[in-house]
Amino acid sequence: MDLRVDGETTAEEAESLARAVAEYVDADVDEVAVYGEHGEEPIAVVEVLGPTHRERRLHEEIAEIIEGGPEKYKERLADQGKLFVRDRIDLWFGEVTFEDGRFAEFDADDRLPADGLITGAASFEGRDLHFMANDFTVKAGSMAEKGVEKFLRMQQRALKTGRPVLYLMDSSGGRIDQQTGFFANREGIGKYYYNHSMLSGRVPQVCVLYGPCIAGAAYTPVFADFTVMVRGMSAMAIASPRMVEMVTGEEISLEDLGGPDVHARHSGSADLVADDEDHARELVAQLIGYLPDNADERPPRRDGKAPARSPRGIDSVIPEGPRRGYDMHRLVERVVDADSFLELQPEYGPEIITGYGRVDGRPVGVVANQPAQRAGAIFPDAAEKAAQFIWKSDAFNIPILYLCDTPGFMAGSQVEKEGILEQGKRFIYATSSATVPQQTVVVRKAYGAGIYAMGGPAYDPESVIGLPSGEIAIMGPEAAIRAVYANELDAIEDEDERAAREQELREEFREDIDVRRMASEVVIDEVVPPSELRAELEARFAFYEDVEKELPEKKHGTVL
Repeated sequence: MDLRVDGETTAEEAESLARAVAEYVDADVDEVAVYGEHGEEPIAVVEVLGPTHRERRLHEEIAEIIEGGPEKYKERLADQGKLFVRDRIDLWFGEVTFEDGRFAEFDADDRLPADGLITGAASFEGRDLHFMANDFTVKAGSMAEKGVEKFLRMQQRALKTGRPVLYLMDSSGGRIDQQTGFFANREGIGKYYYNHSMLSGRVPQVCVLYGPCIAGAAYTPVFADFTVMVRGMSAMAIASPRMVEMVTGEEISLEDLGGPDVHARHSGSADLVADDEDHARELVAQLIGYLPDNADERPPRRDGKAPARSPRGIDSVIPEGPRRGYDMHRLVERVVDADSFLELQPEYGPEIITGYGRVDGRPVGVVANQPAQRAGAIFPDAAEKAAQFIWKSDAFNIPILYLCDTPGFMAGSQVEKEGILEQGKRFIYATSSATVPQQTVVVRKAYGAGIYAMGGPAYDPESVIGLPSGEIAIMGPEAAIRAVYANELDAIEDEDERAAREQELREEFREDIDVRRMASEVVIDEVVPPSELRAELEARFAFYEDVEKELPEKKHGTVL
């Protein structure tokens, strides 16, 4: 680029002018030359060091990739209430740290921007993490060779860095017409699940579903430690409704086959259900606040808060009669820091409450029986839910608080068919194998094997403390009296006399199982006034914070 100036311009001024123009020139030029008014030789020459045509062309190519798939598919997203993937990434991160594999399938005959899969690193709520996100405008977010390679690299790098992984899933599965490039290969889509398994318990894996995740795509959410589904847009299933009809003859909608209600209430595969995209981000932001970056670190601590409701009301929450129901949430909110409790799988196995909260700023995993649901008896789903929650909490060094009020594991032919023994075994195994600090509170009933699963004295908790309403027994008084004294009672013909004798036996039995008797026998560590429970737990979690437990040396247990 050539410039001319008047004859009074000095060489120094000419050079300053050339440098200023070179800094902002937007043409494909190599230098800026400044000439005098009539001179044939330049007074100053400055090399243009800004973007050349070559770099500008690259920027144009990147911009085209970022646009994603055809506009008509973006319009469909809007009709479904969903964000375009790049807008979704902006919602989550604002700006990514970097992206990998943006030019995947750049030379493809079809237009396949980034091969429909975005991977990279970003900061989320102050935490560095790896992420992937499907672009549904590119072949319905389906997976093929280059996208699979990007996914695998992201997982393998997470193993190196020890940082969490966030999966933003919206995928119709593998591209069947291209399966030779990625399906059965040593480094194909099957390696996803191998890598998920290697990452499991090493770093937190969180998955959010934004659309139909079918077949191979559905395994990522179930391998993840925590899965969030979005109501009205997400689903996951081993096969599509069309395939289900072909194989079984069953006609069913995708919502009924694998929508949020199915997986939140029946399968237990969804930990949380969000109302929309913003809500999904809010839930994950809350969840990740309880989790460390990896298994070598402790969970992040915050400044403590008083509970939302005063602990002075704890004793009033617990009914006098052991057979009367009440909502255990009313006790939880008097123990954990205000606004800190995040319940997971609230609709699945509701006889047990599982979730994360804080006690004086320290994250704790809460496992609490729920007397408002089937008297707090432990059914197979509830046992499975508790076992998985304890297992995950232990993996990421989150201490566990058990709030025990249960008549024990449910009995009957139906629960036997549903695997009550198998799921009960897993619950007890998880409690036995956890190496994090554990505190157990006998709130009211601690009957049968329920006290075993709920961190009873034999399971090496740091403390077992009781409230004055607590009872520990093989079974409740009514069942025990009928089991032991049935013949004696049946022999009493006078109804009033029989009732009086039954009441006398019941009171004697209650004295034997009362929590004070258990404390007298040093079965439990202490009986505390309910209004002091929160302060007691603060002190005990703080004191045992550095406890490290060891398991017997072995390859691994045999209970899954």
